[in-house]
Amino acid sequence: METNHNKGNKTFKITGNWELQSKQLKEKFSQLTDFDLKFNEGKETELLDKMGNRLRKNREEVMEIIKEINLS
Repeated sequence: METNHNKGNKTFKITGNWELQSKQLKEKFSQLTDFDLKFNEGKETELLDKMGNRLRKNREEVMEIIKEINLS
């Protein structure tokens, strides 16, 4: 029996203007800091983990929050 322990680790890419998105995230979630929102190309996992820790949300929830910001 094969078990996929990484099924929650979907590939996630930051698209669009991250500077603008991070400002919107800080407005919506005042507990987020510049450190939490610092993004380096190819380091999406670290960003999701930092945001998740600060917001007390899992990675999938953080991905949904970022997607919602992209749609607004």
